[in-house]
Amino acid sequence: MKYRNLFEPVSIAGATLPNRFALCAMGPMGLGDAEGGFTQRGIDYYVERAKGGTGLIITGVTHAANNIETHEYPSTPSATINPSHFIRTAREMTERVHAYGSSIFLQVSAGFGRVYAEFPEGEAPVSASAVQNRWFDVDCRPLTVDEIRDITRQCGQAARIARDAGFDGVQIHAVHEGYLMDQFAISLFNQRDDEYGGSLENRLRFAREVCEEIKRQCGDDFPVTLRYSPKSFIKGLRDGALPGEEFAEQGRDVDEGVEAARLLASYGYDALDVDVGSYDAWRWNHPPMYQEKGLYRRYAKLVKDAVDVPVICAGRMDDPAMASAAVADGICDIVGLARPLLADPFYVEKLRRDDEAAIRPCLSCHEGCLGRMIRYKSISCAVNPECARERYAALTPALARKRVLVAGGGPAGMEAARVAALRGHDVVLCEAKGRLGGNLVPGGAPAFKEDDHALIAWYEEQLRRAGVEVRLNAPVTAAMAEEGGFDHVIVATGAEPKGFPLDGAPLLAAEAVLLGEADPGHDVVIIGGGLVGCELALHLAQTGHAVTVVEARGEVLELNGPLCPANFEMLRKLLPFHGVRVLTGSQAVGYADGCVTVETPEEELRVPATGVVECVGYRSRDGLYEELRFAAPAVHKIGDARSVANIMNAIWDAHELAGSL
Repeated sequence: MKYRNLFEPVSIAGATLPNRFALCAMGPMGLGDAEGGFTQRGIDYYVERAKGGTGLIITGVTHAANNIETHEYPSTPSATINPSHFIRTAREMTERVHAYGSSIFLQVSAGFGRVYAEFPEGEAPVSASAVQNRWFDVDCRPLTVDEIRDITRQCGQAARIARDAGFDGVQIHAVHEGYLMDQFAISLFNQRDDEYGGSLENRLRFAREVCEEIKRQCGDDFPVTLRYSPKSFIKGLRDGALPGEEFAEQGRDVDEGVEAARLLASYGYDALDVDVGSYDAWRWNHPPMYQEKGLYRRYAKLVKDAVDVPVICAGRMDDPAMASAAVADGICDIVGLARPLLADPFYVEKLRRDDEAAIRPCLSCHEGCLGRMIRYKSISCAVNPECARERYAALTPALARKRVLVAGGGPAGMEAARVAALRGHDVVLCEAKGRLGGNLVPGGAPAFKEDDHALIAWYEEQLRRAGVEVRLNAPVTAAMAEEGGFDHVIVATGAEPKGFPLDGAPLLAAEAVLLGEADPGHDVVIIGGGLVGCELALHLAQTGHAVTVVEARGEVLELNGPLCPANFEMLRKLLPFHGVRVLTGSQAVGYADGCVTVETPEEELRVPATGVVECVGYRSRDGLYEELRFAAPAVHKIGDARSVANIMNAIWDAHELAGSL
């Protein structure tokens, strides 16, 4: 076993874990029912991660108190709404999780406070003090002492119900990310002059009393852990710092963070689950691909050296060599994985078998998880369509073996071929170019998009194992489809970039620049501020180019940007931070003497350009589908060939179709 130290047992108070991996909490949108229990989707979702070998399952947030800060249901589970129903649904889950040797903790929330975005109309959000809401221009209502004590009592009640439902412990949500309890702990948000304000000990009193109440109701041997952020990265309200940026911390800095960790451990918390950031700097708590891997390790080490309880460290820790070193070097005791276990619930078991090549990588794209939770109120995964739909999207063997031709080796084509082959069909995948991957190949060229290439490698290995016949440099023709005896033809030919008319300009395709096939020179003008244009601009700026982005809309990433604010807010801020000039509400109207003429809302500019890159969007490449419509008994069109969207759309399209052939 290559990473043996990750498979040594470790204990959190009375709970012994079989290995050093924990599923970190992610919002359980879609996993709760109208009475506060777990849906069958939720039960299957958590059990699948236990089945995959994860030592500790930590559920997403559940609300303890619903009488002070009200939440709509169904949304997330809640032990206190209908305890009998909660126990009935949760008990099935905990029993099944235990059958695989895993432990399971319920994450119990003390409240969201100023970061709550869905408070009822006419009802003010609550907080420690009258501070501004994170999302809306309204002030919060300070909690009364009686309300604080009521929330504390209900946290204890929720933990006791969780114990009765078979949970092995609880995680308190949280002195992290700027949630309600964190708003009490951070002086920026806490201007109280009673026993819950002032000194650090007073600001942590809420957290202390919650732990004490749970121990009182559940006993000292029932583990109580805490999600904890030792640094906030807050420059000001609604304004967070970037990696490498010099700024004055307005939230909790590391010195106070380490001291607070010591106090929290002394109060009785049995483990600290460490990250950094806040809702004002969301890109830290929910790191996009633009953040480095293992970004919390430094902070976890500071906490680990200060306390005598186990420390969990998450934050893009899906590199097993990094995870193994973190445990060996005393950075943490337990490695937290959230999104990587959505992408591959069997990550831990595959690693135990020394089968790293079989682990499906997480892209840190947030499209299927946090972005989908925000937009559609349900959790899943862009690269794993079965996530949180384990029962309903599970693959079943085909009743009759069919011969299937897949045209196109991008993400949609590769997923369709993989799924069809796993179900027992005879599959031929044809790709017109010399390698698989489609737009993932140029898309993964920037250093911060390395996981795109890892996903290609995963698909290549899966197709090999599934017995798919892969033909490269093999464009599909109507004759091939007609003469090959195929029952199904799946057209997954993707999309092609739109052109931009600019007479005389040295126009280049983004793909050619990313692949190093075209040199844009030092001064680069990018026409279009969508996701491709912005990521290309960041990549070129980080590699020494002077870059200007010209975008017709009022803001970059306004059209077809990432679903998740953590991603698009970080990318927007990274551009000027790395020296990219962004001209919004502007049009490139001409080119002469080595300069692009740009009309801005204020003036006409001449911008030097040794290269002009077209990034004005894509159109479906569906001509082959029209040629093949009657070349086989059934011809299908999926992914960008059907409708230009993103990688999640491509993979989900393919999984749905191929899963039904």
